[in-house]
Amino acid sequence: MSEYQYYEFLAVDRPLDAHEQAEVRALSTRARVTATSFTNEYRWGNFRGDPRRMMEHYYDAHLYLTNWGTHRIMLRLPRTLLDQDVAERYCVGDQVTAWVSGKHLVLELTSDDESGEWDEGAEDSLSAIVGVRAELAAGDLRPLYLVWLSAFGRWERDEDAFDYTDEDEMEPPVPAGLGSLSAGQQALADFLRLDADLLAVAAEASPELTAVRDNQRELAAWIGNLPETEKSGLLLRVVRDQGAQVRMELLRRFRGEPKADSGRLPRRSVAELLDAAAERRQERELLAVARRAQEEARRAREQALAREKRLDTLAEDEAGAWLRVDTLIGVKKAAEYDEAVEIPKDLRAVAERADRLGDFMRRFASLRQEHLRKPSLMERFDRARLDGPAPG
Repeated sequence: MSEYQYYEFLAVDRPLDAHEQAEVRALSTRARVTATSFTNEYRWGNFRGDPRRMMEHYYDAHLYLTNWGTHRIMLRLPRTLLDQDVAERYCVGDQVTAWVSGKHLVLELTSDDESGEWDEGAEDSLSAIVGVRAELAAGDLRPLYLVWLSAFGRWERDEDAFDYTDEDEMEPPVPAGLGSLSAGQQALADFLRLDADLLAVAAEASPELTAVRDNQRELAAWIGNLPETEKSGLLLRVVRDQGAQVRMELLRRFRGEPKADSGRLPRRSVAELLDAAAERRQERELLAVARRAQEEARRAREQALAREKRLDTLAEDEAGAWLRVDTLIGVKKAAEYDEAVEIPKDLRAVAERADRLGDFMRRFASLRQEHLRKPSLMERFDRARLDGPAPG
């Protein structure tokens, strides 16, 4: 199978001007470039650009996908909206990293799976995932916890992913709302291959999320009390295509910093989380096996009842059934031959039920003798073992 790589970049806070578009277009003549996006596919060769540098200078979100199992997301936020110290609590080796570039913080989130399984639709994920950027800017740390969890979740697919000393690492602060992810957070979890059982176990220590509803009168009064010079500066930034960033910064300031972890929530080690997820998965699979067995038993009962009803109907007109067999054989086609074998199976069951198996044997022997020169039919009769001994 040939190599495949997919690159996508999005500019969210500010579109690229004509000069910037020319700069990124020079990196790939085949790329599709607009003021807000850059996309390209490679089935041979490699991209000449540096995705990290492109994120530092031009874009706010990036998705990278390969057919050898690499899934990568990068997100860029203003440093004023996500502190590096906070982000680094959730970093894991090379899989979750964060660094500062000028006025921005860049997150790089990677999932590798060498199983060779291709994730259909993964190329369309960025439009859904990019929403978590605004959530992080608003102080929602669930996306960071999800990427931390997905990084250690790789251990279940690759036993050499970490050292055993990492089992004792304690989880970072557990944010509220892990049991009710947003659409963007679920898309992020799916793209990074976060196991559903591992997420469910982690969510057990996560309190319910308190909905944030801004009081519009209070918001208007708060904005009105801002210094005039600051308002002028904010308006100037809006005119310079920084409106989205200004909005995020103002809402963050108005709402205040998100509440820090109180320390009352229990912290679990990586080993405890993975072991609990394995137990939950085993219990779920055992329940699924039990449900399948119950369903199969139910279907078997229904089939048995339906067969008994069919045999009752057949017993009322055995002569008509034998006539139907003769008619089907006379057609001399495979499908009709198949049906011509099924009817005698039921006729034999009717005879056994009425203790008249001898009558059936004589009638069936006569039928075979009559059609001995039809080898295809005889082969079907032989496979059905209709003239064999009654089961013990």
